[in-house]
Amino acid sequence: FWTSTVVDVNKDRSVSAKEMQHWIVEKTKEHFKEAMKENKNSFHAVDPDGDGYVTWNEYKVKFLASKGFDEIEIADKIKKNEELKLDEDTQEVLESLKDRWFQADNPPADQQLDEEEFLSFLHPEHSKGMLRYMVKEIVRDLDQDSDWKLTLSEFISLPVGTVENQQGQDIDDDWVKERKKEFEDVIDSNHDGIVTMNELEEYMDPMNEHNALNEAKQMIAVADENQNHRLELEEILRYSEYFTGSKLMDYARNVHEEF
Repeated sequence: FWTSTVVDVNKDRSVSAKEMQHWIVEKTKEHFKEAMKENKNSFHAVDPDGDGYVTWNEYKVKFLASKGFDEIEIADKIKKNEELKLDEDTQEVLESLKDRWFQADNPPADQQLDEEEFLSFLHPEHSKGMLRYMVKEIVRDLDQDSDWKLTLSEFISLPVGTVENQQGQDIDDDWVKERKKEFEDVIDSNHDGIVTMNELEEYMDPMNEHNALNEAKQMIAVADENQNHRLELEEILRYSEYFTGSKLMDYARNVHEEF
């Protein structure tokens, strides 16, 4: 079980912050290994001529085919440079992917990706360059005074939907409280009220063990009902939904859905 066979290293039937940190780091490494294996398969699937490189058009054909478009028809239209009739959502996703594609094309840029570059494209968390790019995009979206730093008010200004009733207001209020705590306790490492791009990059780096410890402490703080700074099995089970939704528990999902 969770406490006895995976996380609870010293077998005392409870989980400390250090044990939780170790488990989060190991799960992150596990994700990296799985990502590399998945990348090899994905790369070969989108490299139809087997030349060891994938062009943007080759990838676009396979991506649209995976979304239900006719692969032969799409490939023919792209070859003839004809306009693709795509719905707005698909077009937006493609534009975002195209930006990420060119960011993954390491210098000297040759307009195509090899297998290592393709890994950076599919899994930006594997690349420091891509990590910096994602941070820049986030700061650009939130930074209202163009100083490339985030204040708390800027950080919590993400649109969370239109509030139409009290229940919606409560959800929005909870969201703001969570973001405020995340800003003050985790991301703003020197607690000066400002989050720099370096601080945000550190926060988003899945291999930062300090982040894993912060995540572990946060998880324990939420579920530690008896206030002994450790988690017992009953507490873990009671708060299982919170654990499965935590930032570093499922890094793969977070990086692909949020960023």
